[in-house]
Amino acid sequence: MREGRVIPKSFIQDLLNRLDIVDVIERYLPLKKAGANFVACCPFHNEKSPSFTVSQSKQFYHCFGCGAHGTAIGFVMEHAGMGYVEAIEELAKSIGVAVPQEASNLPQHKVAPDLYDLMQSATRYYREQLKKTPRAIEYLKGRGLSGEVAARFGIGYSPDDWQNLKAAVPNYQDTSLVETGLVIEGEGGKRYDRFRDRIMFPIVNVRGQVIGFGGRVLDKGEPKYLNSPETPLFEKGHELYGLYQAQKSIRAQQRVIVVEGYMDVVALAQHGVEYAVATLGTATTPYHVQKLLRLCDQVVFCFDGDKPGQKAAWRALENALPQLVDGKRIGFLFLPEEHDPDTYIREYGAEAFEHELENSLPLSGYLLRELTAQVDLHTQEGRSALLKNAQPLLTAITAPATALLLRKEVAALAGVTQAELEALYVIKPIAAPQRAAPPKVKRSTPSSLRTLLRCLVMRPELARQLPHDSHTEGVEGAAIAALVDWLSESVDETSTAAMIQHFQDTAHEAVFASAQGEVMQWGESFDVESEFAGSLEKLREESRRAELDTLHAKMQGRDLKVLNEQERARYLQLLQRG
Repeated sequence: MREGRVIPKSFIQDLLNRLDIVDVIERYLPLKKAGANFVACCPFHNEKSPSFTVSQSKQFYHCFGCGAHGTAIGFVMEHAGMGYVEAIEELAKSIGVAVPQEASNLPQHKVAPDLYDLMQSATRYYREQLKKTPRAIEYLKGRGLSGEVAARFGIGYSPDDWQNLKAAVPNYQDTSLVETGLVIEGEGGKRYDRFRDRIMFPIVNVRGQVIGFGGRVLDKGEPKYLNSPETPLFEKGHELYGLYQAQKSIRAQQRVIVVEGYMDVVALAQHGVEYAVATLGTATTPYHVQKLLRLCDQVVFCFDGDKPGQKAAWRALENALPQLVDGKRIGFLFLPEEHDPDTYIREYGAEAFEHELENSLPLSGYLLRELTAQVDLHTQEGRSALLKNAQPLLTAITAPATALLLRKEVAALAGVTQAELEALYVIKPIAAPQRAAPPKVKRSTPSSLRTLLRCLVMRPELARQLPHDSHTEGVEGAAIAALVDWLSESVDETSTAAMIQHFQDTAHEAVFASAQGEVMQWGESFDVESEFAGSLEKLREESRRAELDTLHAKMQGRDLKVLNEQERARYLQLLQRG
């Protein structure tokens, strides 16, 4: 919900100027000095030799292995799985500044700091009540939980009374209690606690703040699990239970398990499987999948083998297809019907559970298994039904290699060619990879425009020296023109980091990212101003020659009379410059 906030551009630039990207990244992974830069093994892909490089002078990072790049804001977004506004808030908090907000026509959902404080007070109260309630303690012990794991997840207990939270807050009539979903207000303004006689599982965001609760009945009762409603703090489709506690392990293992319940996450952690998360009373959303694929290479959905579990798994597959990334794996693990992850790991242990994970069904295998189970491939009608049922699934996939292989598989099962399938679906064919051209013996020198772009990445303010009629073509030229436009709107001195952040997620991001990698290899002793002036002069000469050639072509070997008066004057002017 906070993504609707409009943060002033000037604040973002000022924030990046105040931060040191080396300090920010070192909160998450150790860096080593390497010449003018710092290096580490990339946290975004598996590698043995460090190719993740951080420039302290330019305040950006670039991985020469996987191409990951960006500023301190981008790093926190990718590494912690935060949204843009969340990352800015986190970084601003780390240096003790408040994030301002511009007026916007969009509906605003500003979260008051006291709402987080209120949730924290409720968490403390529930934890204290757990210590005083032998029945609740015995229940958790009976589920195999230690006090250490219960404390790690902040588990508590809400007593069986209508207004427990009166003892936890100064004013039970405060509107914030209703706003956070802790209290329900009935007819005539009568209030009562939402959670009563339940084991309480705090739901924590990636910054460690409590944003909601899940409550489980101790004995029989409905609903078995009760979740906080949607609030300014809590958006079910964006959050995952246990992600805050699991992040470190997910990074280390490069794997995450998505399960259905809070107890599954906690039980797995109790047995040493610390990289599990759960959806919060909702189906797996595309946002969940995107968030998890940012954090690791493999996502395994582990659902019960019963009908609701099968339904949840298929929904997860449908929402995962548009988010697929070639090289990353999504799998599905179906436990025996009488088991869920909690009961399975308690009965068989962590080693057996992780063995099951290793043999989980790949997404492609699960998709094809379910599609073919619905039809009879021995009949024309069955094969036709397969093509029809597969269409919305295959057309949702944007990852090229995955799309190609699944198209081939479905086409073969239906007895048609890949080209026929693509024509039937009216989708753009995925061409076979072109045969690689033999490598050139001599590496060509970069164009003047490319060199100019590198200079501008190092010193963006130099773009103000470019003439208004500068001759710019191609992706580099378009990027330089966009940079000039941006600088014309900015009166303050800008930085490389601010420029990179501004062009993130735009059409020019790729060309700037490529130039960033080249700049990393240039080193710090490079004379940027001289190179900039030389490149600019070369561009002017190239532009002059191109214009002369155009006029020459129009004359076609005849005299100046072929040109109009304005063109003749320009032609003579260009000749004199030579």
